[in-house]
Amino acid sequence: MASASNLVIVESPSKAKTIGKYLGPEYTVKASMGHLRDLPKSTMGVDIEKNFEPEYIPLESKAELIGELRKMAKKADRVYLATDPDREGEAISWHLKELLELPDSKAFRVTFNEITQRVVRESIENPRAIDYCLVDAQQARRILDRIVGYQLSPLLWKKVRRGLSAGRVQSVATRMVVDRENEIRAFVPKEYWSLEVLLNLQDKSGSFKAHYHGDTKKRELENEDQVDAVIRDITGKVFTVAGVKRADKKRTAAPPFTTSTLQQEASRKLNMTPKRTMAIAQQLYEGVDVEGEGTLGLITYMRTDSLRISNEAMDAAADFIMNRYGKQYYYGKHHVFKTKSTAQDAHEAIRPTHVELDPERIQSSLTREQYRLYKLIWSRFLASQMANAVYDTVAIDTVCEGHTFRSTHQSVKFSGFLAVYEEGRDDEAEEAGAALPELNEGDQALCTDIKKEQHFTQPPARYTEATLVKAMEEKGVGRPSTYAATVSIIQDREYVNKVDKRLAPTALGEVVTGLMLERFQDIIDVEFTANMETRLDDVEAGKQPWKELLAEFYKDFHQEMVDAEAALEGTRLKVPDEVTEEICEVCGRNMVVKIGRFGKFLACPGFPECKNTKPIVEKMPGRCPKCGSTILKRKSKRGYAYYGCERGAECGFMTWDVPTAEDCPKCGQTMFKKSGRGRNKPFCINESCENFLPEDKRGYYKKKTEEAEQAEEKPAKKTASKKTAAKKTATKKKSKES
Repeated sequence: MASASNLVIVESPSKAKTIGKYLGPEYTVKASMGHLRDLPKSTMGVDIEKNFEPEYIPLESKAELIGELRKMAKKADRVYLATDPDREGEAISWHLKELLELPDSKAFRVTFNEITQRVVRESIENPRAIDYCLVDAQQARRILDRIVGYQLSPLLWKKVRRGLSAGRVQSVATRMVVDRENEIRAFVPKEYWSLEVLLNLQDKSGSFKAHYHGDTKKRELENEDQVDAVIRDITGKVFTVAGVKRADKKRTAAPPFTTSTLQQEASRKLNMTPKRTMAIAQQLYEGVDVEGEGTLGLITYMRTDSLRISNEAMDAAADFIMNRYGKQYYYGKHHVFKTKSTAQDAHEAIRPTHVELDPERIQSSLTREQYRLYKLIWSRFLASQMANAVYDTVAIDTVCEGHTFRSTHQSVKFSGFLAVYEEGRDDEAEEAGAALPELNEGDQALCTDIKKEQHFTQPPARYTEATLVKAMEEKGVGRPSTYAATVSIIQDREYVNKVDKRLAPTALGEVVTGLMLERFQDIIDVEFTANMETRLDDVEAGKQPWKELLAEFYKDFHQEMVDAEAALEGTRLKVPDEVTEEICEVCGRNMVVKIGRFGKFLACPGFPECKNTKPIVEKMPGRCPKCGSTILKRKSKRGYAYYGCERGAECGFMTWDVPTAEDCPKCGQTMFKKSGRGRNKPFCINESCENFLPEDKRGYYKKKTEEAEQAEEKPAKKTASKKTAAKKTATKKKSKES
């Protein structure tokens, strides 16, 4: 059996904590905190002349941890490398093996699709060797991105603006947003009309609405003349029910989540960004302390493009559904969904590890974000194994003077999976229609009201974060592990902004995309980028050597770089200023956004005649507790956010806490919460209120006492003086020798 000299290395402390509890004292579980070595930051770190040989260096910030792991690895008989089950995780395990100088006989690779006691123990008992094809695929991606970033970014600095960066996938994502904006600008609205009539039955009570459908076949009314012609034909005439169609319509549940669909649904239903979704999903995967259960990994691995589910999980879902909802709510057999042929299918779909742990049962052990995301994943998985929903549908055609008007209605006959979950939509849901009276063929009615309305076709909508992820997946741009980072990066780099929760390109994004389209057509080509992902998959499958892929890519890229440098010699592209609605008090012009040493600010476009500038401020909810004025969000010189009264020094109110839209139920003043993410409950800062929460109970980091600080400082000073003395001695020796 296992001895105490078993070392298990994972990536994060929370994962280490969970796995440590499952394995017990016979194993030491340690977190590497991600990568321990990487390409250098200051240089490219890739020797292109020597067949793209990478230069990996240990991270300075982790020198102490590396030393500790080396000591532990030397003492251990077996070292289990248990990083995430994807390319990045495989590469981290390989780097650990190299850095800790582990022989093959001592290094064992283990992966966990879910962090449960059964799976963890099974994986430890069945380790494997490092998969070097996976490592090569990660190295190829990393070096591709490094070459593009380190060679293309300096060109953008010289020709557009300092501090810019370019990336292989981010440039394509930005282009997709720019292309959509151009589609919107070029869109020409097309006129169309709707015609609705209210019909009262003649021989029985009841009335219903019907919409114009067509003549002998479906027809769209394109202008008011066509509408008026129909109205003239039907005015005062009898309508006859020509057809009544009743049917049961079945609707099947959506499949369990992949990375892409999870990010889309969390954006739609929870208003979470893809980046935040993945951060919370990581916490649920790695393990949470659940009251009465201990530390549990609550979901399976969250970076996947597969719809595959294990038989054990489907069996557990079947038992749960039949016990809680009844046999009629179960699908009747394992509901298997077909995974796309282009998917890597390396892991199961995202599902709960223990379906019996329903969200309400463990809600008190989770943060609000963890609970909401877990509930989404749990509900979607359970619904995927439930019976179809059944709708009772009716469609009625009523005819008058050769014109057909249609009425429809549907109602839920059997809820099936809808009892648990209904998928969100990006477009408008189809209307169910108003309830209809009992109608039979031949029934007659008279029109008592006519409503005509003009409409215009709408341009395609701007992408949301969810629909951009969906489009990237459909076009093959990026992979599950890169969607969230890409969408976040293009916003952080200010190529794209959010406007009313939708993504719009900035002037900078459009200028950079224009330059890329002109000079680097391959880099910014959607099809080329998608093809590169396929080729990286080939490297992972062992079908192509990774350095061969790099050489083929670099040949054309290098030539494009040379051509671009020559063509843009002496040229600098201007980025149009962003014009705001803020009016300059000095000269009356609309102020523009500029970028300075400390970030963005407002400036008058009349410079140098008018030198007026202003900070950019954001209005916050709530009211100043001192004077009742508006609270503004500002930034300190070091870039930290703080909140102060709009009257500034005249009032004097300032805080690091975030004002909320909630008022204290006792005193009515604005409540605040601690800055940062997480379950931060609002509190009252009014000292005269019985709801007042003192500072020491607000969840701040505790400050060290003076005595503790002094006690820590003394040995630190001694150490420093010893080092200084040693340095002086060494200098004296050197001077004597010379």
